[in-house]
Amino acid sequence: MSEVLSRILMGDSGDYRGIGIAQGEAENFPKKKGEAEMRASVADVFFGLFEEGDGSLESVSSGANSIDDEEEGCEDVESVAKRKSFWEAQHQLLNATLSRTSSLESKIRHTTKEALKEIRSAGEVCRCPRPVYGGCRKCLLRDMCTRIRNAGFDCAIYKSKWRSSPDIPSGEHAYLDVVDKVSSKKGEVVRVVIEVNFRAEFEIAKANEEYNGLVNRLPEVFVGKEERLKTLIKILCPAAKKCMKEKKMHMGPWRKQKYMQAKWFGTSARTMLGVPVQRVPSKPKASMLTFDLLEKLPTMQHFTAVAVV
Repeated sequence: MSEVLSRILMGDSGDYRGIGIAQGEAENFPKKKGEAEMRASVADVFFGLFEEGDGSLESVSSGANSIDDEEEGCEDVESVAKRKSFWEAQHQLLNATLSRTSSLESKIRHTTKEALKEIRSAGEVCRCPRPVYGGCRKCLLRDMCTRIRNAGFDCAIYKSKWRSSPDIPSGEHAYLDVVDKVSSKKGEVVRVVIEVNFRAEFEIAKANEEYNGLVNRLPEVFVGKEERLKTLIKILCPAAKKCMKEKKMHMGPWRKQKYMQAKWFGTSARTMLGVPVQRVPSKPKASMLTFDLLEKLPTMQHFTAVAVV
């Protein structure tokens, strides 16, 4: 800007298109007016550009900066609104999922609570070859399974295994499940999952307030249908991903949705570890070599032999 001004004041008749005067007009300008009048006129045009403002060169740059600030402010407001909407939606979905239940889930949930109360009052004892002080998960699942079966439910220990992939590492996870065929109207098997350490599976150190609010709503022991568990995983895993992104933390593969689904829905085997299974007494077997035809078979009629000619 200062270079253009100096050229005007020194009488340079170069390119004035940057200030609104064409080059042809600038060349003919001295012919129309005197040299002094030309300088005064061009200077008036140049300085007139700033008279509409506050009379300073800084007003142009400050005006441009104010426009940029307004655009950034709009983007910040929009991002805050989207963030608030996301967390509100996650809380509403979680509350709706946890509030729904069935009569079968309520019965199994009550039985599970009673079983845990009995085990804790008696003192958890680890019966593994190398006992763990205060009890271990394996022995806890075995004791709970025994008590729930004694209450009349078809309960077993479910062990899920999955292989490694480019997204998640391999692993295994044990939990309880109850299979019921009576409660289903369509004759299908209803499967209820029992996870004794459910809330801890989703806890994150240094998480934000919104995510901690979701985790605190979770029950310590989950008892529910597998469809309900899948819905909870779909709610909590994206929330965990967004939380760690906001906190600029790395998200480990064991927190991904695919890994959490494999914990309860991977390739599994249903076993009765340590649970007494009622066996139906086998029927006595008889061998044809010792079979008494005269006693077991109906009385055979005796016929007179007839000679064939």
